[in-house]
Amino acid sequence: MSSTAQTRLRDIPVRVVGSPAPSALGPQEAVYHRRRRVVQLLALVLIVLVPTSGLFRIDPIAGAVVVLDRQIWFADFFLVFGLWIFLATMMVFLYSVAGTVFCGWVCPQNSVAEWANFMTRKFLGKRAEVSLDGAAIRVTASKDHLLNWLVLALSFIGASMMVALVPMLYFYPVSAVWSFVSLRPNPALAGSLYWIYTVFVLIVLLDVTVLRHFWCRFICVYRVWQHSFKTRQTLHIAYDASRAADCEGCNYCVTKCFVDLDPRSTDVFDSCINCGECVDACNRMHHKSGEPGLLRFEFGARTSTKAATRKRNNEYSLLGRSRWALPFSFLGLAMFAWGVWTYEPYHLSVDHGTGAAGQAITDYQIAIANKQYREEKVRILIKGIDAQNYHLSADALTLGKIQRQSLTLSISPLIKHGLYPVQVEVQAQDGWVGHFEFQHFAG
Repeated sequence: MSSTAQTRLRDIPVRVVGSPAPSALGPQEAVYHRRRRVVQLLALVLIVLVPTSGLFRIDPIAGAVVVLDRQIWFADFFLVFGLWIFLATMMVFLYSVAGTVFCGWVCPQNSVAEWANFMTRKFLGKRAEVSLDGAAIRVTASKDHLLNWLVLALSFIGASMMVALVPMLYFYPVSAVWSFVSLRPNPALAGSLYWIYTVFVLIVLLDVTVLRHFWCRFICVYRVWQHSFKTRQTLHIAYDASRAADCEGCNYCVTKCFVDLDPRSTDVFDSCINCGECVDACNRMHHKSGEPGLLRFEFGARTSTKAATRKRNNEYSLLGRSRWALPFSFLGLAMFAWGVWTYEPYHLSVDHGTGAAGQAITDYQIAIANKQYREEKVRILIKGIDAQNYHLSADALTLGKIQRQSLTLSISPLIKHGLYPVQVEVQAQDGWVGHFEFQHFAG
């Protein structure tokens, strides 16, 4: 390049413009999408871990609820009622503050429906959608092949068979479920269980192939329950109407909404599930111009008040809802903690039975129940009466998992006349000691 050309280039006025500040660029692309996928994955893992770890499940054979791998009877009032109060109040608090965040970020039905949408578009094209209005599925010509349809169908069937196993984990131990999967006989499994499982598979298959998010919009009773606690202050999608000119002719946020809403005009009782996909979509469109999107998550009513005033009002509203919900939550948590602390892993009872008319009762049935899912050994002691005046059918027992055994205490009819306070003491290897006292009358 000649010196004259270089001089001319240097003479061109150049104005250096600094890069927009990170805050002006708005959030990174798909920030809510990535976070939501992590939460959804953790929720699905948790749904499987809860029953398999013994944290919570239902034992249909014993007809009891299992918490922390222990049977919970109605006698364990504080544990059952405290847990119910805590979960109910915390869920109500979540609904009133965060709205339908559970649906968009945790609900397994939504996660499965989104996976079904992904698989449909992967094998049939980006514009392929399932609609219940009678319209045919739009399939990309290059992907309209028998192999694609076959792989998609097998994927849906396989996923349905796996998802249908999850409810079984809440009613049967892992070993029994594995016996079910491997077609091995197991006395814990009901004979009709394969029919029940088939029905579950068909329900899940119907959901992933046809219903999907139609369930969330029009069928889900849980969503109606959540809406009962939503207000205009609840977390929602807010639209910056002052920049409406920036989104003229752009429907990107609408196309990204998989529950068929216009995120720019959401209301209290609409079907929005607060997933944040529309926020990510709007941010992606305006990221190139160095401006934040027009959509955002926001607490509080959509008013024209100043941001500081709106924030203060939102804090007052949140505090007002916490005043009644949190005390009940703490009460339920305290009751649950007390129930866990005072939980009796065994149950001891004594039945005097019935004797012949006019004759004194001399035989007593001692029943000991193990409420844990592990084998335990117990020792039985009788106090309040001399050893030569009674006979115990067994002074030690090995209790299997969730097993109840009985033994007989026979008191000699030749014992001296009087009233004897008898105490049955049971000592378990794990340190538990139980007592049962009764009065024996010798005539």
